[in-house]
Amino acid sequence: MGAPARSQRGFTYLFVLFLVVMTSAGLAALGRAWSQQAERERERELQFRGEAIARAITRYQQASPNQAADLPRSLDDLLEDRRGPVTLRHLRQRYADPFTGRADWELVSQSPDLTRFSAVRSRSDHALLREWTPQAQAISKASDWLFVAPPPDAAAQAASAPVAASTPRR
Repeated sequence: MGAPARSQRGFTYLFVLFLVVMTSAGLAALGRAWSQQAERERERELQFRGEAIARAITRYQQASPNQAADLPRSLDDLLEDRRGPVTLRHLRQRYADPFTGRADWELVSQSPDLTRFSAVRSRSDHALLREWTPQAQAISKASDWLFVAPPPDAAAQAASAPVAASTPRR
């Protein structure tokens, strides 16, 4: 067994080079898929956190000791509502915006009193993968997505509305 024949030299090098190229292409495709999955997860987290804050605003209004439903002035009002004899916690924690990493939500006022807010949105201009919210609102970036608290009477009506009975499967 001597030296390989002249016609067979370099094939191992070409085979290893081909293997490296194919592995790199596979890892690049996997990286793109992983990145897109992480982006979807951040969008789902934005939706969860924004809707949690909107529900907390509605609960804050429903717990108002006054006849007129008050709106909160800050997120701290949702964390500790001290308007009544008992401290209420409408929001479990100060949620961070998944795109900025900080709890720096933009508080949006839709009432004549501009010191109070009834909706929140992200401050990030990060482009989203989705183009529509569940409420059929067109969006292209995170700051386009507005999380609005339904009025307390609409939330109460929805909670007390009868649910259609489902037919049992056989």
